[in-house]
Amino acid sequence: MPYGSDPMSETEPGQDPTYSYRPSLVGAAWSFRAGADLLHWTSGSDSGRIPYEHIKRVRLSYRPRSMQRHRFVTELWTHNGPKVTIISTSWKSMTELERLDGPYRDFVLALHRHLASRARSIEFIGGSNPIKFWVGVVVFAALVVGLLGIIIRAVQQEANVAALLIVGFLVVFFLQAGNYFRRNRPVRYRPDAVPPELLPNAS
Repeated sequence: MPYGSDPMSETEPGQDPTYSYRPSLVGAAWSFRAGADLLHWTSGSDSGRIPYEHIKRVRLSYRPRSMQRHRFVTELWTHNGPKVTIISTSWKSMTELERLDGPYRDFVLALHRHLASRARSIEFIGGSNPIKFWVGVVVFAALVVGLLGIIIRAVQQEANVAALLIVGFLVVFFLQAGNYFRRNRPVRYRPDAVPPELLPNAS
């Protein structure tokens, strides 16, 4: 299984799309190179290669976190190897994260172009798990209705300042959660038609 040492590939490295990111402060950076037939990776002293025909599933998703509000993730599953994760943000320091929107978008699209000829054997999915997604939608709707009820009650009791604060919170909550659900709607897609909501905007 060719996931160990990484010999010279079928093309010169400088001709292939590349991408690097640091998933944490304490770990090594991950670097990827999309060759004509293989995905090459390095992390610290480890390196390997994954033939495209060994990839069975690709998932694109939007996964913001507390310090990474604009964060996209690509996950690759192979038939008999570990899952590979590619993230659109990179840690620079204890308090600073770098957005890699352009390089991430370009690399993911280039990778999909390489996978297009193997599309019959690869499952391309986007967004969240359907069950988790719809449970989240129901909870989100219930919270919005509950907050609207609190706002109405506050106005009836002439607690206008409290009502305005809750309205402000509701607007921010609605925009952030609404954007999450909009981008993470479960979909299946073709490698030549990657959903734009699952990629950072082109610069």
